[in-house]
Amino acid sequence: MATILLLTDSPSASAEVLPALGLLAHQVRVLPVDPAVLVDAPNTDLLLIDGRKDLPGVRSFCRMLHATGAGSPVILILNEGGAVALQNDWGISDFVLDTISPAELDARIRLVTTATEPETNSTSEQKIGELVIDSNGYTAKLRSETLDLTYKEFELLRFLTQHPGRVFTRSQLLQEVWGYDYFGGTRTVDVHVRRLRAKLGPEYEALIGTVRNVGYRCDLPSSREQLQSI
Repeated sequence: MATILLLTDSPSASAEVLPALGLLAHQVRVLPVDPAVLVDAPNTDLLLIDGRKDLPGVRSFCRMLHATGAGSPVILILNEGGAVALQNDWGISDFVLDTISPAELDARIRLVTTATEPETNSTSEQKIGELVIDSNGYTAKLRSETLDLTYKEFELLRFLTQHPGRVFTRSQLLQEVWGYDYFGGTRTVDVHVRRLRAKLGPEYEALIGTVRNVGYRCDLPSSREQLQSI
């Protein structure tokens, strides 16, 4: 059970801001979205920030928290329209839609509150089961066999696996992987994800998870087992 601080300017109860939260056993305290309230706020495992209404204000608030060091992971609550505007420089740990199910919300809370830094070594290799991603050599090997990935397919795989469990919109992925000067549509992301899954094969294609109406995330084997066990 986590201790959660819900920051919202809504007069509604926390269960109305995020209905799934009211069905879980976490300890929740509600405060307004104001930097001043954090000065005397108790220690908390997680900050939940309501971004459904004042998205520009919440964006500035999240960036301020990131710049000053929030000390706790931050999950942003959005509706579907707000999720499209989310950018990587907001400095949050994750975001959820206000329609999220209790099971997935609980799993996401556990992921961000127990997250550890990805294991790295001197060769900059990341190992996920029998999949080895070598950032220095720009190669990905499955059972010692090099996968025939294009440059962007490798960049997409590397970026997602470096942020396990975090959801990225298609626009975010275009910005992070293709760059600010790319003028193609978000359909490009879907095409590359489909090709990447095909090359990863049946055993590892689920590594690239789809979040319906939002985008994609990296589902590490341990994360999928958590969701399936609920």
